[in-house]
Amino acid sequence: MNRRRTIRWSALAAAASLALAPGVLAQSTASAITPAEAQEGARYHPQFLQEFGGAMSGPQAAYVTQVGRNIAVQSGLANSQSAFTVTLLNSSLDNAFAIPGGYVYVTRQLVSLMNNEAELAGVLGHEVGHVAARHSARRQQAAQRNSILGAIGAVLSGVILGNSQLGQLGQQLASAVPQLATLRYSRAQEVEADNLGVRYLRAAGYDPRAMASVLQSLAAQNALDGQLQGRSTAVPEWASTHPDPASRVRGAQQQAGTAATGLTNRDTFLTRIDGLVYGDDPAQGVIEGNAFIHPEMRLTFAVPDGFYMINGSQAVSITGQSGQAQFTTQAYSGDLDRYVRQALQAVGGQQAQLTPQTVQRTTVNGLPAAYAVVRTNSGQSQVDVVVYAYEFARNQAYHFAAIVPAGRGGVFNPMFGSVRRISTAEAAQVVPRVLDVVTAARGDTVQSLAGRMAYGSAQVERFRVLNGLASGAQVVPGQRYKVVVRGR
Repeated sequence: MNRRRTIRWSALAAAASLALAPGVLAQSTASAITPAEAQEGARYHPQFLQEFGGAMSGPQAAYVTQVGRNIAVQSGLANSQSAFTVTLLNSSLDNAFAIPGGYVYVTRQLVSLMNNEAELAGVLGHEVGHVAARHSARRQQAAQRNSILGAIGAVLSGVILGNSQLGQLGQQLASAVPQLATLRYSRAQEVEADNLGVRYLRAAGYDPRAMASVLQSLAAQNALDGQLQGRSTAVPEWASTHPDPASRVRGAQQQAGTAATGLTNRDTFLTRIDGLVYGDDPAQGVIEGNAFIHPEMRLTFAVPDGFYMINGSQAVSITGQSGQAQFTTQAYSGDLDRYVRQALQAVGGQQAQLTPQTVQRTTVNGLPAAYAVVRTNSGQSQVDVVVYAYEFARNQAYHFAAIVPAGRGGVFNPMFGSVRRISTAEAAQVVPRVLDVVTAARGDTVQSLAGRMAYGSAQVERFRVLNGLASGAQVVPGQRYKVVVRGR
């Protein structure tokens, strides 16, 4: 979560530029980017940057741009690589997308999950395939007809609020704070984009089997997220708009064939992403177990057991079986009572006028605080919408907006009461996790390398998913692997 709507990112470790042999343009029926699409993409581009943590700069971002432009030009949407704007986003969410006008995006977190350059090209090619087939245009039209979120919501992905009892109002909450929900691509659209991505890989000279291998990694990450969050399934950001990657692996394998042809550029890729920030950026706050800590805002809070957090660029989303909430901020004039009422209005929007009878004042860990509860209908059920706000300075306040079944607001009371300032010393202890590319020595095992992972649990499972190692697979001496360590 950022105090500001965009962030500045300093350059990371230097890396040499890629020289990839040019491929033959893919035969495609895609029509060229139209002036109207270029204008639309340019209009939405800044909004996507602010929603996903801003654009990264430096050699790692330049590398992603080069790979992305090379694969995008295979689509036939444009003859020049310069027609495409490829952005590496500073986001800890697994996500990638493209929008009309030649704009292609991938988060650093999703790049971290990949294990070679061909996989990076495959994911970006898949997204370009959606644009070449005009899938996003169809979703946008559907969103304009059926969704209150409009055009941007047709493309952006956000927190999936799957609890049927809370879902309707939960979608309003997700759109009220800057965490936009979306429609999903259809199964047929996914298969078509997979096939186009494989075609682009082959045309660019890459191993087309990379599409299947990255889908396998996404499926494994999906399963691991569910395990770590105590759920049977989990829906990471990329999977929320690109459903069921596991079921598409076989189709991508059949499309690519079994012959080992084309480049993977594994060593080049690992060299270029070495040192990439993994997980939360301290400038956006970090999640450590049940706690959220923001060293720049000098605050922390903890969620109850059974809830999990997703840290977005402008809000922290909290989800569990018995309620949902988001922690965020808005303009503050010094009137905490008014602040709470405005936050409730933002949650309800035009479809639900949420006006509290009273706003209660209190103090939480020395912070002036105020809260209000409004009961309203959500489908066939009643829910309580709670806004709990805290004053940190005369011109700065933060708040939770929560939705729970009627009468169950107490589930979040420990969280509401946990908000506090942190000291300078506590803030200084928050350092990022980064990727460290290491070479397996003779005698190294999965367990020995996984022991370097900067996590207190599931080290082996995290290491296997991060490196695309199936259960039972062993490390090979002399081969390079990714581990996640604490940065400086």
